[in-house]
Amino acid sequence: MDNDGVLKGIKVMIIDDSNTIRRSAELFLRLAECEVILAEDGFEAMSKIVDNQPDIIFVDIAMPRLDGYQACMLIKKNPIYQSIPVIMLSSKDGLFDKARGRMAGSDDYLTKPFTAEGLLSIIRNNIL
Repeated sequence: MDNDGVLKGIKVMIIDDSNTIRRSAELFLRLAECEVILAEDGFEAMSKIVDNQPDIIFVDIAMPRLDGYQACMLIKKNPIYQSIPVIMLSSKDGLFDKARGRMAGSDDYLTKPFTAEGLLSIIRNNIL
């Protein structure tokens, strides 16, 4: 685990309709002393992004109402938030999903289920 405090205070947003994924990400991130912002879908995420100004955003691709691609495009089209790294979360490690994520403006891709080390290493690679 990241016990050297490098990620301490970094605001990480997790947007996923799966309670299990949100909770496991929250656990990993709190152990690394990150601030955690959780949202169940893209609509809830949009207001929380404005209120919390996260440093990095993880968004699930497959969600009801507003999917990960749409949420990513909305974030990246906004000049205030477009510099925030957006990482797509998917249970499929497919080339199509990765390509479509890049087209939507995503900065990286993480396959679920992820490990604490996988999650923290993506944060380090995109923030530090």
